[in-house]
Amino acid sequence: MNAPRLTDSKRYLQRLGFDTAPPPTLDTLRQLQLRHTGVFPFENVATVIGAPVLIDLSSIEEKVLCQGRGGYCYELNHLFYALLLELGFEVHGISGRVVMNQPEGSWTARTHRLSLVTIDGVRYISDVGFGGMVPTAPLVLDGEDEQSTPHEPYRIEKQIDGYLLRAKVAGEWRPMYLFDLQRQEDIDYTVGNWYVSTHPESPFAHRLMVARTGDGWRKTLNNGSFAIHHMGADSERREVADVDELTGLLLREFDLRLPESPLVRQALARVITPVSV
Repeated sequence: MNAPRLTDSKRYLQRLGFDTAPPPTLDTLRQLQLRHTGVFPFENVATVIGAPVLIDLSSIEEKVLCQGRGGYCYELNHLFYALLLELGFEVHGISGRVVMNQPEGSWTARTHRLSLVTIDGVRYISDVGFGGMVPTAPLVLDGEDEQSTPHEPYRIEKQIDGYLLRAKVAGEWRPMYLFDLQRQEDIDYTVGNWYVSTHPESPFAHRLMVARTGDGWRKTLNNGSFAIHHMGADSERREVADVDELTGLLLREFDLRLPESPLVRQALARVITPVSV
């Protein structure tokens, strides 16, 4: 896979709270991953309105760093991969199959991008683009013990043909995604992104999904259902009633700035869950 080059790594690092380039250490990776999931929201507004999702690095930089937007795994994890490379990390792009909310043993399409990072001979998976259940810390690959993060605990199970990531949610170890270490080229991500963004059976084509993390909480939006999930406490939930309320919520709760367009408003109106009366 061709090594991408950022055009404005200084601006990117400043958004993540670094005035100078940090060293390629495990502590740096932990800080970067946690801050990234808090600063840059996961969102799929483009697929909901039927706009193309460009995953070349320059297009992602323009969208995320300049336009006040977020993205999903093919955007956020590509951007993060490029930053890690520039900082001197040993990093490789890999891919996986999302099985969250699927029955045990499900085998889905290969539609998730993440990274494999090796530090001092230890292999970690690093992911900043998995929506409302994104791991907020790198996870050791070779070991099946429970691993703590600033949010939920995770563990990685070795499978016959790869690995399974699980998260502990409400006391249950729920499957998140299957993945392996197979080499990936740009064309592999292009095919996966095409499916995610255009296939009529892709949930990204019909459902608005937005997520962001913070100190002790996760915020999620699923169509018009907004929730703040507090670690170790009850969640707060409410329904969004109209487009103006929704755009205000996206800006206030997710720092997400949408383009002013009738097309955007029409698409958002279609996905809002009606409020029961």
